[in-house]
Amino acid sequence: MALTDPKSMIRVAREAGGEAHVEPVNLGERVRELRRQRGWTLEEAAVRAGLARSTLSKIENGQMSPTYEALKKLAGGLAIGVPQLFTPPSRRQVMGRMSVTKAGEGQSQATVTYEHELLASGLTKKQMLPYRAVIRARELEEFDGWVRHDGEEFLYVLTGVIRLYTEFYEPVDLRRGDSAYYDAAMGHNVISLSEEDATILWVTSLV
Repeated sequence: MALTDPKSMIRVAREAGGEAHVEPVNLGERVRELRRQRGWTLEEAAVRAGLARSTLSKIENGQMSPTYEALKKLAGGLAIGVPQLFTPPSRRQVMGRMSVTKAGEGQSQATVTYEHELLASGLTKKQMLPYRAVIRARELEEFDGWVRHDGEEFLYVLTGVIRLYTEFYEPVDLRRGDSAYYDAAMGHNVISLSEEDATILWVTSLV
């Protein structure tokens, strides 16, 4: 089914991602994991946190519940915020997923103002939506209002010259090699200033 606008394309990709499931965190295991990620011994981590080695050992082994003051010291030593001690890593194992899209083999989705080529379209549950876009529009009036959606967005100009309109900033002209990163909930539209249609790489977050 052809998608008629970028908002629909992003919504469909987001819905295909499934629901997130958050598991409770074992504080001791989390602290040990953070310490080992930094390559620190128990002694090194204890010194950085200003705690006794025996105290840190008991925390990691679940033999004591640290006070809030101890948690603040521990978080400071690890250079993170206290909430991050209770936040599970976003991925507990390396999935090793990869998707290759050869030139011209992306999934085509044409609109009045843009012509999108979705990249890595066969990869499900993506956290980013990458696509190459040919910018057909030459005037802001060609759009039916602002494009806006959840997440953040990055664009990189591949060919030509574009003008990026955003809801809260003055329009900015971008040429080959220029890029922009912005809040996608802010209204935005892109037109081509080139004689030929400009092309850009767009990457939209889906989380």
